[in-house]
Amino acid sequence: MKYDFLVVGAGLYGAVFARQAAQAGKSVLVIDRRPHIAGNVYTEQVAGVNVHRYGAHIFHTNNKRVWDYVTSFAEFNRYTNSPVANYRGELYSLPFNMYTFSSMWGVTTPEEAAAKIEEQRRAAGIGEPRNLEEQAIRLVGTDIYEKLVKGYTEKQWGRDCRDLPAFIIRRLPVRFTFDNNYFDARYQGISIGGYTGLVQRMLEGIDVRLNTDYLKEKDALDALADRVVYTGPIDAYFSYRLGYLEYRSVRFETEVLDQENFQGNAVINYTDRETPWTRIIEHKWFEFGRDETGAVLPKTVISREYSSEWKPGDEPYYPVNDEKNAALYAEYRKLADQETRVVFGGRLGEYKYYDMDAVIASALELCEREGFC
Repeated sequence: MKYDFLVVGAGLYGAVFARQAAQAGKSVLVIDRRPHIAGNVYTEQVAGVNVHRYGAHIFHTNNKRVWDYVTSFAEFNRYTNSPVANYRGELYSLPFNMYTFSSMWGVTTPEEAAAKIEEQRRAAGIGEPRNLEEQAIRLVGTDIYEKLVKGYTEKQWGRDCRDLPAFIIRRLPVRFTFDNNYFDARYQGISIGGYTGLVQRMLEGIDVRLNTDYLKEKDALDALADRVVYTGPIDAYFSYRLGYLEYRSVRFETEVLDQENFQGNAVINYTDRETPWTRIIEHKWFEFGRDETGAVLPKTVISREYSSEWKPGDEPYYPVNDEKNAALYAEYRKLADQETRVVFGGRLGEYKYYDMDAVIASALELCEREGFC
């Protein structure tokens, strides 16, 4: 069978494009090298708990169009992301807010907290931030930087904070209120029953082939369709001819525990440098510790996350957005622009860290350009 579109990757970007193309009467084949759909938002049931296999994914957006779109495929719960920071046994609220400032300094008013940050900023001599360390001190002062930012960030990126660009944390939430909602978004929640069901409904009626490696079977697969939407790594598509783009990867250690409650929160970040993992996810709290019938889940599932430098064969997670990699991506982008049958999209195809709502918005924009959205 000849298809109008071959979509490489069954994650959110590919699934949204495939759904819209199919609704417009186009024939679509979706392939993925993994044995499952949904890409990195894949969730699977373990001991009754919907486990986020590739790390926590909390949907949040101010884009009503995207919210209306995604909720047409699944019902979302009212989960609010309120992580906790653990620094050598000391617990602090994230995002940085009045609870954090009170625990750190004993202050009780926004005025006192702002004065403390300004005092530490002046003492550090911070003007226009030249790197992540200076940006963090400018935002939250020296104490919070040293305890809650430095160790976590250096584990996450594998680099000294002074060697990281300031823009990485320009959006760091800092509030002089007692508001523990990490995201400043109008719409927020998690797909009830997990994201896999959401993507499955997007792909209903569309041909899907799993365990299919596009780059290993490229000629045969290209022959099946007039156009290709490619969501894999852009440098891999071109056989790394210009060199490898850099990523940070993540390794997960997941355990099923015969207890109802391990840490009392879905996300706890370990911000000291000595603890080898960056955070522990207790998946059941994304859905309030209950199954879809409302029954309390008797067991819990936790995942420790370890950040590492990416190497070929690892799963690429976070693009390293420095000048060197931006320049290399720009060269790959020139090659991509010469591919008349292929569209490059998504986190890996565009070498860009995307939140889920931005992935969906980007896929819908592609559909508009193709004339069927």
